[in-house]
Amino acid sequence: MKSIQVVAAIIVDKNKIFVTQRGYGDFKGKWEFPGGKIEPGETPQEALIREIKEELLTTINIIDYITTIEYDYPQFHLSMQCYLCNIINGDLTLMVHSASAWEDISSLNNIDWLPADRLLIPFIQKRYNY
Repeated sequence: MKSIQVVAAIIVDKNKIFVTQRGYGDFKGKWEFPGGKIEPGETPQEALIREIKEELLTTINIIDYITTIEYDYPQFHLSMQCYLCNIINGDLTLMVHSASAWEDISSLNNIDWLPADRLLIPFIQKRYNY
């Protein structure tokens, strides 16, 4: 099975988490944490900073590593390294997503997530003692 290495940003601001709705592909309409594929020669952190600049026209600061989610989709295995981040500069302009929202930690379980992203919710809730 093909394996894909990606990174995801859990962008926080005043106990709210930034989430995005996929605007393309098989999972169009599902919600996810922004991020993307790690390119050859990049560290995960470099990839995440680049992806957020490309997708949201925003510069982030990586605060901490949270976890790596491993998930088998029907066509591929996903390995998603997840990082807690905050915004340094930019207005989170959507370039590839169809929608976005700032969500309370208490509402994360009520979102129609991509399957791999749903697995991240308990790690975020534990981090914030929810």
